[in-house]
Amino acid sequence: MTAFLPRKRFGQHFLHDRQVIEHLVTVIAPEFAQQLVEIGPGKGALTLPLLAQGSSLILIELDRDLVDYLKRVIPENKSAVIYGADALRFDFRQLPNPPLRIVGNLPYNVATPLLFHLLSGGARIQDMIFMVQKEVAERLVAAPNSRHYGRLSVMVQYYCQVRKLFEVAPGAFYPPPKVDSAVVQLQPHLVPPVRVIEFSCFEQVVSQAFAQRRKTLRNALQGCLTQSDIVTAEVDPQVRAETLGLVEFARLANRLKEVFTIK
Repeated sequence: MTAFLPRKRFGQHFLHDRQVIEHLVTVIAPEFAQQLVEIGPGKGALTLPLLAQGSSLILIELDRDLVDYLKRVIPENKSAVIYGADALRFDFRQLPNPPLRIVGNLPYNVATPLLFHLLSGGARIQDMIFMVQKEVAERLVAAPNSRHYGRLSVMVQYYCQVRKLFEVAPGAFYPPPKVDSAVVQLQPHLVPPVRVIEFSCFEQVVSQAFAQRRKTLRNALQGCLTQSDIVTAEVDPQVRAETLGLVEFARLANRLKEVFTIK
């Protein structure tokens, strides 16, 4: 392959370990002629094996030089459509054949905002399999009362069932990152796991509760919910956000909606 120098501004770390790539293809398990969406295909380390499996690919790549590179290395007899675009601003609703299967090795600096963009953007998604920083993976799957549990855990788990599949060492990439990576699978719930009357209230409560996570809910939610409101929601105002699950956050959000309605 033609030499291509990774660019720091794009957070580029190119996957090159053949065993990791084969493992990734195995867990994606594409069916023949199935359409996949790959975010950040880079030099095609995952793209080319997926095409070899008979997949049809839609590729979204921000780096214009890599777009040109991919056009040169993808065989003409393979089905691949390339968008030179920023995935953070891309409208995934425009893509054909939903529900979408989305895969990719996500740059560490955009993984979290990209997940929120995908989950809140209204696109129909079947599942997502991403390589992310290991710490992000731990936050995605974290349960209450664990050190990685926070706003990201709650918001993503409201949308999806999340599984951590396997870890990847820095040496699998060029240049090697300074941290370990992990592959996660996110499968959107067909029905939300909790009843939320107004989602904006859920977002507000979760965000404010974790903004000062060492404070009790009574103090963290000041200006949002009173101690009486928290008790009415059947939640202990003396506990911290990190102890609450989806059910409790939904109760608080629904109480906030009631308060707004009364006012």
